[in-house]
Amino acid sequence: MLRWTVIFLVVAIIAAIFGFGGIAAGAASIAKVLFFIFIILFIITLIFGRKATNV
Repeated sequence: MLRWTVIFLVVAIIAAIFGFGGIAAGAASIAKVLFFIFIILFIITLIFGRKATNV
């Protein structure tokens, strides 16, 4: 799950670069929303994603 969170975070950052660079003005607002969603998911995954395994 951490892998997918990082992938989508990178996609949101790339969309933000294109949106803020003037390529697509509509992508900027979408990128802002995606960025904050995936930052929250990333933090949740870091907190709850690691489970202790007894071997």
